[in-house]
Amino acid sequence: MKTLSDVEAMRAFYDKRISQEVSGDALGDEFKGYVFKIMGGCDKQGYIGFVISWSLFMLGTPCFRGHGRRYGERRSKSVRGCIVSQEFSVLNLVIVKKGEKDLPGLTDTENPRMRGPKRASKIRKLFNLSKDDDVTKYVNTYCRSFTNKKGKQTSKAPKVQRLVTPLTLQRKRRRIAEKKKRIAKAKSEAVDYQKRERYPP
Repeated sequence: MKTLSDVEAMRAFYDKRISQEVSGDALGDEFKGYVFKIMGGCDKQGYIGFVISWSLFMLGTPCFRGHGRRYGERRSKSVRGCIVSQEFSVLNLVIVKKGEKDLPGLTDTENPRMRGPKRASKIRKLFNLSKDDDVTKYVNTYCRSFTNKKGKQTSKAPKVQRLVTPLTLQRKRRRIAEKKKRIAKAKSEAVDYQKRERYPP
């Protein structure tokens, strides 16, 4: 998070909308060459910016309920418009293009991801694997080791989701077979019903 006390420098963001790209040259020499994208913000009263052109007392959906509300009762919420003005106190920006200098604490450090993907297709994409390769071996590359409450050293790896195994294929075949049986049973019962309607006893 960067704090800018220069109000004149913030004029570069005035009358700009959320999701619009702004050059960072007006903010100072350290931001020279940077291009930022406005992702949101809050005004001085704490109301969040919303993608509309005016302030609004927004009515939520019926499921947007709080404690003590009746079933189907909606909750209202005040939001600001999407156009940046001097009433904004916080702006959320994303760096689209990096400039000449590094921003200390922002672009000069790399924070490694603690958790990798769990889905089998995304693991294959990350490690450039084919469909024949075993995905479970590569999940262990980002497993974590820790000491449990009993003082024993254990390790934990994420469970691979959407992994195609012989068991999942067997379950799929079983589901399809049961569906075909239900369709055949419904057809035979419909034929018997038509016969009884046409030729009553």
